[in-house]
Amino acid sequence: MSRSIWKGPFVDPSLLKKVEKLKSQTKPTPIKTWSRKSTIIPEFIGVSFLIYNGRKFIPIKISEEMVGHKLGEFSPTRTFHSHTPADKKAAQMAQVSGSLTKSKSPGTPKSSATPKSKEVTNNEKK
Repeated sequence: MSRSIWKGPFVDPSLLKKVEKLKSQTKPTPIKTWSRKSTIIPEFIGVSFLIYNGRKFIPIKISEEMVGHKLGEFSPTRTFHSHTPADKKAAQMAQVSGSLTKSKSPGTPKSSATPKSKEVTNNEKK
């Protein structure tokens, strides 16, 4: 369920203090935060954050397109490794069979110059 409009976006108060303090500095450093639920507001544009994903801090630089989203959306907590080898083999077989059906459409004429198999060529040599 989303947040009520009359409440406004949630931003952790300590995070707001850190951003205001950073704006006054000449050499900004990334802000370390654990507040994944905080909404990105226009004051955050151009600020670098280190967002914790449960294991490590992910560096993020806030751009204009990110306004309105949550900080946690840009720091994924789960990593996808890969499917099992059986799934890869099935996908490869489906791709090969799909390309064969595309190349042999019913309206195309067959060429008369078909390559001979090895057995036929061996019999011809004898």
